[in-house]
Amino acid sequence: MSFDSKEQADKYWKENLGIMFKLLAIWFVVSYGCGILFIDALNTITFMGFKLGFWFAQQGAMYVFIALIFVYVKMMNDLDKKYNVEE
Repeated sequence: MSFDSKEQADKYWKENLGIMFKLLAIWFVVSYGCGILFIDALNTITFMGFKLGFWFAQQGAMYVFIALIFVYVKMMNDLDKKYNVEE
């Protein structure tokens, strides 16, 4: 991977960090928020026979994390194309 200038590399890195922080914030809200903080409110809803708060604490956070990995790959591929640093 090679950049034309340090300025371009800095912009790329800044956008990369923005993507990571946004996706980590989503993961935090889902895993900590839905699995711990909002569990009582979510448990009033049933999902596939389970209380929704329980489901998020046991499985939902993992599914969201795996989905976020694929979202990250897509977003980084788009970012690489934008800065013309595709492998």
